[in-house]
Amino acid sequence: MEIVPDATTAAITGFALGFGLILAIGAQNAFVLRQGLRREHVLAVVLTCAVSDAVLIAAGVAGFGWLAAEVPWLRAVMTWGGAAFLVVYGALSFRAAASPGALRAAGTGGGSLRAAVLTCLALTWLNPHVYLDTVVLLGSVSAQYPGQALAFGAGAVTASFAFFFSLGYGARLLAPIFARPAAWRVLDVAVGLVMWGIAAKLLLA
Repeated sequence: MEIVPDATTAAITGFALGFGLILAIGAQNAFVLRQGLRREHVLAVVLTCAVSDAVLIAAGVAGFGWLAAEVPWLRAVMTWGGAAFLVVYGALSFRAAASPGALRAAGTGGGSLRAAVLTCLALTWLNPHVYLDTVVLLGSVSAQYPGQALAFGAGAVTASFAFFFSLGYGARLLAPIFARPAAWRVLDVAVGLVMWGIAAKLLLA
């Protein structure tokens, strides 16, 4: 007898996966942190990142939900592909924990609102990994929750908003903490555990 996940389970999984994926410090997150530290156009920057993620997540969830129904074998392919990606992603996080590097904030952008938003849009929409994480990976995982894809997507979108607002407005609190290499080790290990845990759940479902 197949167990159908409820909306709460789907939303929590979406939140956990979305938050775990976005935790990795890349160019986009470094730019948000930089803007937060300088207190320059923080609201515009975090909204640009979060809304962009919401659009991409919605496209992934809607598209893969339809494709999964039309192409039965696609779900299995994307499940194994998504799990493989998560395993590799987690392994890279563990490797980073073994030898963490210093955070390099993006050096582009300027004091104007227009420059900040355009830089943020470029870092978001011109990054191929964004499409892999949000459209492909989150879309494929959402197919594991038939009838609850909307709840899964809402959880992932909530994670995006929570993360970017916390990073942007909490930057002055976070910067002294992450000046210590030990803090980066803890963060990378946590990301790795989340990725491997969700990969295991995908394969055992």
